[in-house]
Parts: sequence; structure tokens; C-alpha cells
Amino acid sequence: MGPGEGGGAVAYRRVVRLCLGPRAFDVTTRALVMGILNRTTDSFFDRGEHFAMDRFLVRAEQLVAEGADVLDVGGVKAGPGPEVTAEEELDRVIPAVTALADRFDVAISVDTWRAEVARSAFAAGASVGNDISGFADPAYLTAAAEAGAAVVATHIRLLPRIPDPRPRYDDVVATVSDELVALARRAEHAGIPADRIMVDAGLDLGKTAEQSLELLRASHHLAAIGWPLLLSASNKTFLGALLHLDIDSRREASLSAAALGVKLGCRVIRAHDVLGTRRVCDTLDAVLSAQ
Repeated sequence: MGPGEGGGAVAYRRVVRLCLGPRAFDVTTRALVMGILNRTTDSFFDRGEHFAMDRFLVRAEQLVAEGADVLDVGGVKAGPGPEVTAEEELDRVIPAVTALADRFDVAISVDTWRAEVARSAFAAGASVGNDISGFADPAYLTAAAEAGAAVVATHIRLLPRIPDPRPRYDDVVATVSDELVALARRAEHAGIPADRIMVDAGLDLGKTAEQSLELLRASHHLAAIGWPLLLSASNKTFLGALLHLDIDSRREASLSAAALGVKLGCRVIRAHDVLGTRRVCDTLDAVLSAQ
């Protein structure tokens, strides 16, 4: 049976290792939880609630207490909005990464597509570069390789912050799969070891709600291409569109998507609700490890 056949959980039990800075994780059945921390004034979910540094750190402490394995810090939202210069992004992100590294013993990820910001964040204590642009900045992978950082290779049809209201694909799963393989191999060629590379299908990033759902259902296929699969579905637009849910009513749908994703092979779950997602991941680990 090929990797895209069957529609069930990943059938193989090879040991899957993921390294984030000095931390090594066995993610054969266990999924890591990446807690979302926004230092933005206009994020789609928290709408700037944690922009102030004191509120940001209180939120970080809560996510760590709830079981986050990784804290993902972003200073610019993915969607359209007012311009945020590189200098503004640095001012938002670097003090936050520094404060997290001083306070918490967890891996830190920087959610940026700018190599300049990533390089400074790695120097401040981040060990993951979460780049939703598909490494559009040609210096990004070099910066990560030089820092010994892990990266997230994400599929996006256009670029961050550019509206993409009517994306079309002949075969969305095949297109995304092929592009993720190409991106991951680019990272390897830049000197980043395979166990420091994650792939992300980029749900909502240049995809309709139906296309995002199709990619979620195909997680077993994407997980089989060779690198740990990250799922970023938390509170996203496709869940709201499919179930007619407002942004504040998508918690259960997000946890359901996480559970399905873990069953089908996702091994890093990026989430707003860390406590709920931690419980989902721990439950699925107990089930999968017993098989």
C-alpha cells in the first residue's frame, strides 16, 4: 500500500526524532504542542490582547504551565494588514524571545519570514524558525543553518499578507506534497539536518476551506513524505467556514482537528488552547504507543 492509500493512520512504526536546539524528542507516537504567542496589535484571534510585554509574559507562563513543549513568538500576522517594517518586527519579537529564554526551559520558535529577524531571534535564544513564506527570503536557511536552528517548511501559494481569495489547484494534496518535499530538501542542502526540519501544509494559506479540509484529511500522506508534520489548524478560518462558527466558538473544532491530525501522523500541533491540545496529544500517544 502506498503512502497516499488507505486513508487511515500512518502504518509504519519507524522511530521519528525531532531536535529543537539541545532538546531531542521521540515523536514516533507523541505529538509536541506549540503554544501560540502573538506580539501583534491585530492578530486574527487575540486582537492584540497580549501585545503589552507584561500580558505577553503572563500568557507565556500560562502556556508553559499547561504543557507547551514549544513557544511560538510572532510579531506580524500572516494576513493582510498595515505594514510592519523589519525594525518594528525586531522591536516586538527580540525582547520577547530574550525574556522567554531567561524565564522558561522550553524550546522557543520565532514565527517570521524575514532572515534578519530570524537571525536575531536565534541569537536571543530561539531554536526554531517558523517561516510561513516557504523560505522566500534567500538568506533564511543560511541563518538557520549557521545557528543550528530547526525550521518549519510551509506551503503557501503566494506570499504572506497578500490576499488569495480564489486559489486553484489541479490536485491540492499532490501539489502541496511535492512543494513540501522540495522545501525540505532545500533546507537539507543548506546544511540543516533532517531531524531539524518540519513540514506544514499551510491550511488557510492560499487554500479555500474545502482545500484545507482535504489537506487535513490527507495528513497521513503528508506525514509519510519523510519529515515531522506540523499542524496549524487552531481557530482557523476553514473551521469557521465549514461549521459556521465565529472566531470565539472554534475551540472544540480545533481540538477535533488536532485529534484527527495526530491520529493521521501530525507530530507538532500549533495551538491557542494548549491545555486542551496537550490532553488530546497525551491521549493519542497512549493509544498509539500501545498498538
